[in-house]
Amino acid sequence: MGKTADRFVRRLLAASLLCLSGASGICADEFHTPSISAMRVEWRAVLDQLRAEIGTAPSAASTLTFASQRRVPAYDPRATPALVQLNALTGTVFNGIGRSSIPVLLPFDVAGWLEDRQNGAADGAPPWSYQRSFRTDLFHAGASGYDAVFSLEPGDGAGLPPRAFARPVEVQISGSLLVYDLADPTGGKGEPVKSLAAQFPDMRRFIREGYVRYAFTRFGVPYVVSIQCLDSAPRARRLACREAYPIAERFLKALRVAGGQPSRPRTDIASVIAERPATPSPDFTYRASGDIIARTGLRNRGGHADLTAYSQIRFPLVRTPVAVRSQQFARRDRTSLVAGAYPWRDNFCEARSFNVGQCASGFGHQGQDIRPVACAAGSDTDEACDLRRQPVVAVRDGVVIRSLRQQAATLQINTRTEHIRFRYMHMNPSAMDADGVLNGRRVSEGEPIGVVSNYLDRPGGTSRHLHFDIQVFTRDGWLWVNPYTTLIAAYERLIRGRGRELGTEPVTASAVAHALPEDVLRRDAREGGEN
Repeated sequence: MGKTADRFVRRLLAASLLCLSGASGICADEFHTPSISAMRVEWRAVLDQLRAEIGTAPSAASTLTFASQRRVPAYDPRATPALVQLNALTGTVFNGIGRSSIPVLLPFDVAGWLEDRQNGAADGAPPWSYQRSFRTDLFHAGASGYDAVFSLEPGDGAGLPPRAFARPVEVQISGSLLVYDLADPTGGKGEPVKSLAAQFPDMRRFIREGYVRYAFTRFGVPYVVSIQCLDSAPRARRLACREAYPIAERFLKALRVAGGQPSRPRTDIASVIAERPATPSPDFTYRASGDIIARTGLRNRGGHADLTAYSQIRFPLVRTPVAVRSQQFARRDRTSLVAGAYPWRDNFCEARSFNVGQCASGFGHQGQDIRPVACAAGSDTDEACDLRRQPVVAVRDGVVIRSLRQQAATLQINTRTEHIRFRYMHMNPSAMDADGVLNGRRVSEGEPIGVVSNYLDRPGGTSRHLHFDIQVFTRDGWLWVNPYTTLIAAYERLIRGRGRELGTEPVTASAVAHALPEDVLRRDAREGGEN
């Protein structure tokens, strides 16, 4: 059987399975929303843990009231007065901690801090002095849980390996009431950590998608602590994963209940057909999800077909049309230039050195390349047509995760129905620093956060385009998922027209070359980038 026929059979089988499931009414030619599971929090166990943690400091314990009114609903603040009081106190250090719908675990010596606060010794003391030298870079709590980023400065932390790292080591922790249900064959794996078994009996450690991760369940809620690292020998400017182990374990051993407040119980969120414009677009076309350029996946493996629109977002670029297509393998994809910006083509699983669990090879691009298209001839003097000034905007209301000098900016969404991240890459780091696109900044949907650029650790490191990707929270932590369908649906809303999916029939190189002007062929041969 040929490759085209084989691909068709696989898609037809997927379509049949979706339609036969019946429960959600989804058929394979429709985009659908994600399936999300809601956790049940064991708040009584949280109170018991909090009482035990501060019980060693009598003056700290006396500041909290553990008696509750039994006749009120469990989510009523009167049912957990100790948590209300704790949130009011620790909220001066971790702003908005009471908004978290799950118990907030942080490397914060709550008992010691409360005791020092009682006798005035905490006045003027930096918070990191109660955090085993970890400094808070970001804390963000919301209706689906919380996320925090801490850093350990080079040379800080007694008892750690002596190597002085070139940069601070960032440690992330996330806990979520919502867990995205992915078809994830590599999920749930890992090894136990003997040194932490008493404190975290179900903990598993594993290296996935460029991070060493420590996943555990506490009070019925999944938490993940992660550090970005290389699964290799140490390098001058990059942390090896084995070097990250003692840092993560130092962090985990310091975790204490620092806040959080019960909310109304949630129900699981079923997958349904995603909303799309009914009116056809006169020109917008795209190739199927998973249909990457032939032989561009690692070891010639194919793409990952995913018809999930993971969130209803605003498209990240302002001016249309734009092209979603490969920048790494642009010269192999002559068919995409026949109609200018269209058709779009998936490039999520193109060969890269990045771990991507959703790709068949285990490696991929992690996201999609989005490229502005030049205006019509004669309009290049218009500022709106300048490809060096194409604005990039926030796709949702959210909070920025980004440290100084980083080229990537992540937008985090935390609501009652979503816990999701969107990452933007290749914008000018200096410009983002100057504009305050940094940790904790709140942005509104449609707000400019940069312009399309060509940074990959240096100016001119790649072609001028925006790399855009999506991460969702799972029991393995934040995982990359294919944003292609999400972008198609967002673009359709922007242009108010429904696109048309093209078939996967091959187009001969000679026919395409005949259709392309010579100047386009020469220009395409010069362009292309690394990401």
